[in-house]
Amino acid sequence: MRKKLLLRPDEAASILRVSRWTIYRWVEEGKLKGTKVGKGTLRILADSVDELIKKSLKDQ
Repeated sequence: MRKKLLLRPDEAASILRVSRWTIYRWVEEGKLKGTKVGKGTLRILADSVDELIKKSLKDQ
């Protein structure tokens, strides 16, 4: 089984060059996949960040 890489919202924001609040909004909208770990801690699936980058490059 392959482990899934999880990113903190600020790490995902840095990679995508958007604000941390945009990351939270995109998770709510379903644009990025995230999961809650612990009490109220959000982690972003790195695969979903990669997919978003590929999709945006494809759309250009």
